Amino acid sequence: MTATGLSGRSVFLVEDEVMIRMMVADMLEELGFKVAAEAGDIAEAMRLAEATQFDIAILDVNVNGKVISPVADLIKAKGCPFIFATGYGSSGLPEQYRDRPALQKPFQLDALGKTIEAALRGS
Repeated sequence: MTATGLSGRSVFLVEDEVMIRMMVADMLEELGFKVAAEAGDIAEAMRLAEATQFDIAILDVNVNGKVISPVADLIKAKGCPFIFATGYGSSGLPEQYRDRPALQKPFQLDALGKTIEAALRGS
């Protein structure tokens, strides 16, 4: 499966669980996306969000016990779309971002592709 017309787009991925991050990166590549950068903690995510060019970000809501809001704020200020990945459902999203798309963990390849496509087309 490839995301129609969106292959080659770049994704910034923030996930603290290494195995999950690797799995999602593989899924993104299978969908035809390029992983522009990966981060496993908030400080690294902040640095990479400022320094890296990407088309969309996928943000784990809880990164090593810290809420992802500062990273989301930075990406929003750049005018770049982002989606959340969470095991907590939409009620686990930072309050100011409850209107943003969210993937419920664990998610399948098809759901990932559709959510990214919708977010990119909406931006």
